[in-house]
Amino acid sequence: MKKIQTKGVKISSNKDYRDSIVDILKKMLQSKSVDAVLVPMRVPAKDSYAWILVKDEKLLTEADPAAPIMPIQGARALSSFSRKGQSMLKIAALMRPCEIRATIELSKLNQVNLENVTLISYDCPGALPMEDYLNDPEKGEKKFNDILKKLDFQNKSIKPVCKICDQFSLLPVSDLHFTLFHDQNNTMFLIANSNRGNLVLKEIGMEASHTVSAWANGIQEIKDKRAAQKKGRFTQIKKMVEGFNSLLATFSDCIGCHNCQSACPICYCRQCYFDSESVTSGTDLTMLKAKKRGSISLPQNRIMFQVGRMSHMSLSCVSCGLCTDACPVSIPVAEIFSYVAHNTQKQFSYSSGENKGEPIPLKTFKLEEVKGIQELVEDAEA
Repeated sequence: MKKIQTKGVKISSNKDYRDSIVDILKKMLQSKSVDAVLVPMRVPAKDSYAWILVKDEKLLTEADPAAPIMPIQGARALSSFSRKGQSMLKIAALMRPCEIRATIELSKLNQVNLENVTLISYDCPGALPMEDYLNDPEKGEKKFNDILKKLDFQNKSIKPVCKICDQFSLLPVSDLHFTLFHDQNNTMFLIANSNRGNLVLKEIGMEASHTVSAWANGIQEIKDKRAAQKKGRFTQIKKMVEGFNSLLATFSDCIGCHNCQSACPICYCRQCYFDSESVTSGTDLTMLKAKKRGSISLPQNRIMFQVGRMSHMSLSCVSCGLCTDACPVSIPVAEIFSYVAHNTQKQFSYSSGENKGEPIPLKTFKLEEVKGIQELVEDAEA
């Protein structure tokens, strides 16, 4: 794994975190380090956020780098812009760590082109559940502002999956990183984490010369606490999904809307198999099934859909929580998928979105793996 950087640029702590970040983004546009910035911005109705590609630095004043909610996963927004190939524009994308990890996974699936993209992350305290925020957007804004002001990384108001996220800070794949969590001197830093990041700092006239060890120690303490919380929560989730009866009970309220699939950044297929004609039963076949079983639940294939989606994308799941936000019947889909993803990725010694050069397991193979499969087949035949 890439070693964490020990030096950073000291940024004035007199300003609001958002203002400090916006100032740096403006400098990047002014210096021509980038041609445009992809950043969240509150919609005119003041009840949600949208991803905006900004070229005019004056418009950045309206941006909200640390938005309280995630209506759309940042990776999906970037994919809509760059999926068809390299852009002529140099883009800086400011996203939560889970959004950057999803971006890396999509790049491995040829859904994002990162050739001219600078990935910028920040210490993320989490996000508010969409339902809570939409019930009272102004209250949600005040609540999240308070979380940022106090740097409350253990706040009870954030999404359940955020409470157990231990990958909320500097990533090996980020080019630049803002340390919202202050060190003991209440100092905010900008850290360059790649050659591209170092080049940007040089172009905007900044030098990483201040130690960030105190910040790194503080972040590690939070990671340890969240890792312990994750272990405890996964013990509970295990009881909900292991065994067919448990799985059936957990997803008994599923209405088959497929909202979780639509919100997921990793589910990029233009048409899901479970939405295709292949799994659509005609009236006669449905009636035959109902007659044979005595009754039939509609819509069909809800458990098959959930299990199929798990097997399809658990190796790339980044636990962003969009699936739970999209669920109309409040199934803890995100925590369930996070649990399955944790165990699946562990089997392959893989961590989604942490290494640009590491291929997704099962998407590629090594010759020694093929040899192992051949031996299994020969043993079975014998």
